[in-house]
Amino acid sequence: MTKDSTSPRRRRRSRRGGRPSTTQTSSEEQRSPQEPRSEAPAREDTEREVSFQPAEGSTERASGAHKRDEFKTFGLDAQVLRGIQELGFTEARPIQRKAIPAVLEGRDVLGLAQTGTGKTAAFALPILEHLRGGGGQRRGPRALVIAPTRELALQIHEEFSSLGKFTRVRSTTVFGGVPQNAQVRALKSRPEVVVACPGRLLDLAGQRVIDLRDVEVLVLDEADHMFDMGFLPNVRQILRLLPERRQNLLFSATMPKEIRHLADEVLNRPTVIELAHSRPADTIEHALYECAQPRRLDLLEEILGGPDFRSAIVFLRTKHRARKIAKQLDAHGHRAIALQGNMSQNQRVRAMEGFRRGDYDVLVATDIAARGIDVADVSHVVNFDVPNTPEAYTHRIGRTGRSKKQGKAFTFFAREDGDQVRAIERHLGAKIPRKALEGFDPGDVNAMPKPAATRGRGGGGGGGGRGGRGPRGGGGGAKRRGGGGGRGSSAPKAFPRPAARSSSGGGSASPGRKSGGGGFGRGL
Repeated sequence: MTKDSTSPRRRRRSRRGGRPSTTQTSSEEQRSPQEPRSEAPAREDTEREVSFQPAEGSTERASGAHKRDEFKTFGLDAQVLRGIQELGFTEARPIQRKAIPAVLEGRDVLGLAQTGTGKTAAFALPILEHLRGGGGQRRGPRALVIAPTRELALQIHEEFSSLGKFTRVRSTTVFGGVPQNAQVRALKSRPEVVVACPGRLLDLAGQRVIDLRDVEVLVLDEADHMFDMGFLPNVRQILRLLPERRQNLLFSATMPKEIRHLADEVLNRPTVIELAHSRPADTIEHALYECAQPRRLDLLEEILGGPDFRSAIVFLRTKHRARKIAKQLDAHGHRAIALQGNMSQNQRVRAMEGFRRGDYDVLVATDIAARGIDVADVSHVVNFDVPNTPEAYTHRIGRTGRSKKQGKAFTFFAREDGDQVRAIERHLGAKIPRKALEGFDPGDVNAMPKPAATRGRGGGGGGGGRGGRGPRGGGGGAKRRGGGGGRGSSAPKAFPRPAARSSSGGGSASPGRKSGGGGFGRGL
């Protein structure tokens, strides 16, 4: 099918810096060009549906004949439609219905939507439509997608490849953690689309391996996470390498002030598409389980043994604890694997592919490592630690309840987590139900948290200085070695004692990084 002659055409892109305005697509009307850009999209004019249902970049399968030709209404070329049809998708998701026409018109777009709402296809399809005709002589890519993590970059690339299978549009990825030689070879073939992480992209640009002066469309995906990871300075460096005249698409699940400032800098009179994302999805059952730290591994195993368990992603705050919990679960008979930032790219890929194939049914991850995870049929998300921010909670729970399947989002908490829990509930606009497993002892939830086990092998008493790196059975430690026996644990942050520089044996541990502690149980 050729493109419908009445379909929206790309408008001529104006230089950035013109007087901005905001378009609310939910009203199906554009604001006057003279109306200034608003600081935030008006919530009463935006879509209220909350959805974590389909996998990222996917679309919902049609449920009735009246919606079977929905993608044809966008005026997409037959080559692009053929890629959509081969994937079995016929009904667009809400963000796709709003974003695709705007991008086809050449407008800048600010999309506020959760992971799992289909936003990858929302920008990939119109970009494929624009690029399929070829761009003549050029020095580099015509479309640049910047993503915060390697996993997300790979998934976006796969989405472009699948949807553009019957077009001549080529895509490649650029990210760190692997040798650059293969990426350099791929860039020499001048692919139309480059999906990149900021650090490696700047490295290759500095080596003059990639030329960004011909970029026509820029996509910043998961911009809030790029800010969390400290990538905004890199993003601003990349912006200086791009042409002034280009189309800009920015997608973010949340809108902290730093991302708002970035949007103001980059976008010119954007179409604003906001899916209400602060309320729980109907397909996700939320619950809070009050539980002391020493009992949380036991509680987790009770949940993983439930009749409705299929697979789970368990979130922790630190890389070390994620690795430790995965090992403990594996030792107890669960098929568990860790995903954390210290792993090489090959290790991360093996872990993710194993989880997708079902070789593992529990993925234990940190927030940073888990961004970009797109795995179908995850039945449970378990917050072993309460997320530090409401936004982190929102990102975590988006990994379950997809494709209209039921999902469960459980969070373990204790007395000291009260402020974070209340902040999450304010963000959601609803109370999260408190639950308890019948017959399960959650421990003393009012006690101060116990010390977290660390890599240190120093002993219990912990003399002066920085204890905890001594041998397993250490006696009276030297300046850097804690005294006492057994594997050491970090000293609790509450009520620290002044650090002594003597090399005495027993006594209280100093508040150093690797101080001594008692035995090696399940206390985290």
